[in-house]
Amino acid sequence: MLKFFSGSGLRWLWLTVVMFAVDQISKHWVVGSMKLYDSIPVIPMFSITYVQNHGAAFSFLSTEGGWQRWFFTVIAVVVSVLILYWLKKTEAKQKLVPSAFALILSGALGNVYDRLHYGYVIDFLDVYYQQWHWPTFNIADSAIFVGAVFLIYDAMRSGNKKDEQATNH
Repeated sequence: MLKFFSGSGLRWLWLTVVMFAVDQISKHWVVGSMKLYDSIPVIPMFSITYVQNHGAAFSFLSTEGGWQRWFFTVIAVVVSVLILYWLKKTEAKQKLVPSAFALILSGALGNVYDRLHYGYVIDFLDVYYQQWHWPTFNIADSAIFVGAVFLIYDAMRSGNKKDEQATNH
């Protein structure tokens, strides 16, 4: 069983499990200790504010009649299966790409769990300046974002290496 995980990027699934747990523990704390729309200032320009997102990123489609819950759930499940496939195909010696996939997977699964369990995603990280607020987000969204940044960085780095190789030949 361990050989199945050690020979590929699947060995990074521990990161998925850890980030999923952090996401769910933080959401459990918010739901258990706050009322909807309660806000706790943490530092200037950042508060913990409990909101429910019935849509996707930036509350996209949140005002629809409920079909979006299943639509976004199906998308996240399909993406999760693809990520597991890509992790399996990733060489074990790589670090950046499989850690990126693991982070994205944890975020997708964290938000899918919310949609299936609550019917919406629990968001609570509120960044703002004066009256302007960035859309409230959660740890799962942060993991997806960081994973995407890692993938972009890797693509740029790989592109630069290819450009250098082409120039040197």
